[in-house]
Amino acid sequence: MKNTIRIIQLVGATLVCLATVIAFLSELKLMWENKSISLADLLLLFIYLEVIGMIANYWGTQTVRLTYPLFIAITALARLIILQKKDLAASALIYESGAILLLAIAIVVLKLRKSKHLKVNIGKDEL
Repeated sequence: MKNTIRIIQLVGATLVCLATVIAFLSELKLMWENKSISLADLLLLFIYLEVIGMIANYWGTQTVRLTYPLFIAITALARLIILQKKDLAASALIYESGAILLLAIAIVVLKLRKSKHLKVNIGKDEL
C-alpha cells in the first residue's frame, strides 16, 4: 500500500511538472507573439520556475519544504498588486501588502527554527 501511494505521488508530481513546463512555454510564446514583456509576465514566469523548483526538490528528498509555497504565495500576491486597477481601495492594498509581510515573517521563523543560537530542537516529523 505504501509503494502504491508513493507511485501515485510521483505520477502526480510528474503531471504537475509537465503542466507547469507547458504553461511556462505557452507564456513565453504569448510574450513572443505580443512582442511585449511586462513585470506581471516576468512574475508569472518566476512562479512557474518556483513550482518546478519545488517539484525538483520533492523528487530529490521526497518532502516539500515549507518555504517554497510561501515564496510562491509572495510572488503571486506581488503579481496581484501589480495587475490591480488603479481605482482599487487603498485598504485592499494595505491588506495585500500585510499578507506579504506576514508570509515573509513566516519564512524568517522557519529559517530561524534551525538556528543554533535559539537552541530549538525540532525533528523532521514535528513540522
